[in-house]
Amino acid sequence: MKKVGILAGREVTFPESMIASINEKGGGKVTAEMITVGGIREDEPKRYDVIIDRISHEVPYYRAMLKRMALEGTYIINNPFWWSADDKFFNFSLAKKIGVAVPKTVLLPQQSYIKDITSESLRNLEFPLNWKEIVDYIGFPAFLKPHDGGGWKNVSKLHSEEDLLREYNDSGTLCMTLQQGIEYDQFVRCYCVGKEKVLIMPYDPSKAYLSGMQYVNIENYLSPELHARVERDVITLCTALGYDLNTVEFAIKDNIPYAIDFMNPAPDAELASVGEFNHRWIVDNMTDFILKKLEKGFDQPEYRWTGMLNRA
Repeated sequence: MKKVGILAGREVTFPESMIASINEKGGGKVTAEMITVGGIREDEPKRYDVIIDRISHEVPYYRAMLKRMALEGTYIINNPFWWSADDKFFNFSLAKKIGVAVPKTVLLPQQSYIKDITSESLRNLEFPLNWKEIVDYIGFPAFLKPHDGGGWKNVSKLHSEEDLLREYNDSGTLCMTLQQGIEYDQFVRCYCVGKEKVLIMPYDPSKAYLSGMQYVNIENYLSPELHARVERDVITLCTALGYDLNTVEFAIKDNIPYAIDFMNPAPDAELASVGEFNHRWIVDNMTDFILKKLEKGFDQPEYRWTGMLNRA
């Protein structure tokens, strides 16, 4: 029997719904459960065929454990090696090269460093920064945000150079990006499953989490042409990044969808947050994706060591 493991944190409804859905639709050939792990040996045997990772970005032990599981041929959603290496600034740069519209973005040196970093360690850095050149390129309003973060943590909206310098000086050791603020006409958040299934959700990021007002069902929210472009851009981005589960957010201005956030490999899917329709869509499509791949076989990532292994 094939086994699917769920690795989760504080969320409740999505893991429970995934387990129930896989167990119901698995036809006795596939079973799903929450994972329990402790000390992991270097010769740990294979436990699961698939693991859905919802929390390793916050728990380093889990990330290391998942890499070990991948060595045994377990398919991890999402790939822990790429997730570890990925960052949002790289993603913006990649998106621009593959034809997806993104806001102007500048990577900034950290404002401060750990105590062992000295001025000699930073001899390659321009100092002081040419703030005028940076501001002239980005303009205002703008957003200062970590180059590798999530959940809108440490994100500031800026309206002036004074705002920028104040927030930058308070950013500490975080590596930040400064990004053009798109004063959008429309905003959407999109689920993507298996690099092919896309759900476009009208979304209001100004509303509070769990307010029940972030996700609003509006029929024909996007024109057919814009809907098709957003769907195409979502698939393009997730294919390029290799994520089987992701969300992509677009701020739409003058009919141009600007991708502003698309490194969300453990996207929010809690019932109280996203609503019944969106929650059900992501559960059903993730279930179908996993069961189909278990039946036909996953395209396992190719690592440098893959050809040296002799898996049973």
